[in-house]
Amino acid sequence: MPEIVVLSGKGGAGKTSVTAALARAISAKEPIVLCDYDVDAPDLHILLQPKIVKRNDFISGHLARFNPDECIGCDQCLDFCRFDAISSTNEGEYPVNETLCEGCAVCVKLCPTGAFDWLPRYCGEHYQSDTRFGPLIHAQLAPGAENSGRLIVLLKKEARALAQSTQADIILSDGTPGIGCPVISSLSGASLVCAVIEAGASGIADFKRLAELTKHFRLPMAVIINKANLNLSQTEEARQAAEEAGATVLGTLPFTSAFTAAMARGEAIGETPSPLDAAFEQFATRLREMVLERQRHRTIIPIKEI
Repeated sequence: MPEIVVLSGKGGAGKTSVTAALARAISAKEPIVLCDYDVDAPDLHILLQPKIVKRNDFISGHLARFNPDECIGCDQCLDFCRFDAISSTNEGEYPVNETLCEGCAVCVKLCPTGAFDWLPRYCGEHYQSDTRFGPLIHAQLAPGAENSGRLIVLLKKEARALAQSTQADIILSDGTPGIGCPVISSLSGASLVCAVIEAGASGIADFKRLAELTKHFRLPMAVIINKANLNLSQTEEARQAAEEAGATVLGTLPFTSAFTAAMARGEAIGETPSPLDAAFEQFATRLREMVLERQRHRTIIPIKEI
């Protein structure tokens, strides 16, 4: 199942707005499944206003929990814990600070009376929803929770299964900013990366790091240069950086109030006519062509358990 992952290398480049606009343009011609991999701070749902169909807890790792009935007050757990997650109270109890607990299990293993239980850790929720552009797979990681990479792998598998069951032609995913673990998980099993470059020094520098990561996974890349009319010299520098990275430059987008106006209405670009509609139609057509070409000569990195 071909998948297009929209990335930016940094936050604030316009990645989510571009994803929503591409979703509108592509879904008008063929069925798609949407996915939001930004599980730490998801925002694609703000534009798509999804109706949740399925809701599931995301359980990952374990958490220690103090059991006062088994405690003899030996204080050893205070020395065992290297993360200061266990504290002593005046009542002679040793509660676990869930935010600080790393799930190392040293207190569980070394407590002489077994006064700590070892429980599965709730890390957030993941959802299947309906939107006006097609089904959406998305999630919300709990504050301070970890294993975002594992949650993204779970979303990928759900999106792929849903695409097969609904006979969708393409999975369109809104990736995460940066180049860390969530981005690496986003690239697993992908067919094509669509990078949004903000035409500025920071945007170009971060794109170069993203291009190196994409090259490591041997994935083709298409590029959209955003805010291109603010600094023409940096727009040209962004274009050169994309070409040097072997990416296909789809085109540019101007700095315009059309994006913020669409966000205020809870819409994607194109739902209300705007000067950007033709550009996104061209982007969608070219991306579909690149995906088909990739499918003919594909070497997909398999999705692995984390």
